[in-house]
Amino acid sequence: MVSLLAAAALAAASPAVAPAAAAPEPAIFEIHDADTTIYLFGTFHALDGNPNWFDRGVRNAFEQSNELVLETLLPEGPNAAEEVKAAMGRGPAAKPSPSFLATTKMAISASRAQGMQVDNGADMVLRHAAESEGKTVEQLETLQFQLNMFNHLSAAVPKVPASARPGQPVDAQPSLPQTMAALQSAWKRGDQSLFIQMLDQLRNGSPDTYRLMFTERNARWADWIAARLQTPGTVFVAVGAGHLAGKDSVLVRLAEKGIPSQRVY
Repeated sequence: MVSLLAAAALAAASPAVAPAAAAPEPAIFEIHDADTTIYLFGTFHALDGNPNWFDRGVRNAFEQSNELVLETLLPEGPNAAEEVKAAMGRGPAAKPSPSFLATTKMAISASRAQGMQVDNGADMVLRHAAESEGKTVEQLETLQFQLNMFNHLSAAVPKVPASARPGQPVDAQPSLPQTMAALQSAWKRGDQSLFIQMLDQLRNGSPDTYRLMFTERNARWADWIAARLQTPGTVFVAVGAGHLAGKDSVLVRLAEKGIPSQRVY
């Protein structure tokens, strides 16, 4: 649920740099040194039930890795709701703004209207695959951290843009469910154009929200990746694809540390 809340503010995003010759599939970046390889994969948090995205490049990189790292590990099983409630109870008294909650509800409803669910999202599919293969599964942030972050978001969270086709007349704009479907399709083929619009809108419309959700977290995650390079092995890091896009992306923060990345699929 928490990962879908992030998708509600941005509706997910795709890596900003995509070679023209790239295969029509979700993008994966690679960072490596002499004895460590880290794959960086941008996820879409809620998807339809078609598993075709988890093949070719994504599957190849995943199978080469002996460790999966996600943004957070959502509680599962019969006690999941109680665990989420407990994490919320440990947070500060602040609550998400009404406008943010309304935007979240709209995005969730639009996703479900297109058959898109968190259980089918890339994060959850990767987690279950890793667990079934006995891979180590870790998280970059705790559930409590993410809940606390959402409790402090600005009230001015922009809605998901109505336009999935720039330049189209307003009265001909597609509905929010159609937009969510278009975003999912773009993610699956590695097309970043729609998502970059959304990152720009969020940054311009709500700088504080953008800072909390992307700028600060991307910097911390880049620090984590830089430190992880000191330990030999192959790691598959999967975070919301918006974190790999734009001038404040994880990839940019890594480059500033002298750590280059390249798109491999």
